[in-house]
Amino acid sequence: MRIAVGCDHRGRNLKQLVIKLLAEAKHDYKDFSTNSDEAVDYPDIAREVGEAVAGGQYDYGILICGTGIGMSIAANKVRGIRAALCHNTFSASRARQHNNANILCLSEEDGMESAPEIVNTFLTADFEGGRHQRRVDKITEMEC
Repeated sequence: MRIAVGCDHRGRNLKQLVIKLLAEAKHDYKDFSTNSDEAVDYPDIAREVGEAVAGGQYDYGILICGTGIGMSIAANKVRGIRAALCHNTFSASRARQHNNANILCLSEEDGMESAPEIVNTFLTADFEGGRHQRRVDKITEMEC
């Protein structure tokens, strides 16, 4: 899989863990993140990752900030993106199975203990289609 990864200055520690997980799983990835402690604007990073995923250069994206909320809001402004803020494996699996989410948003402030399981769940869960496809199509129609 090809994964676009991005974080702001408040998500750098968790980003390092995510990149390590992706490398161990032999996924290709690109880091769109800041590498500085200086404050950056998360919408800029969310847009870059969102456009890369929506444009087909990457299969999925992972965005990280302090709460994950800002990244989720900003990424969802990019046409074709369905970004989901996930705090546990249940929400990560449902984001993929029912919503065909293509970007996982994480909160560094939640801690890093559950992140490996959340990332793995998101990347291995499959979209179920069926009745869920109709709903995803309605979301896509709203983007026009």
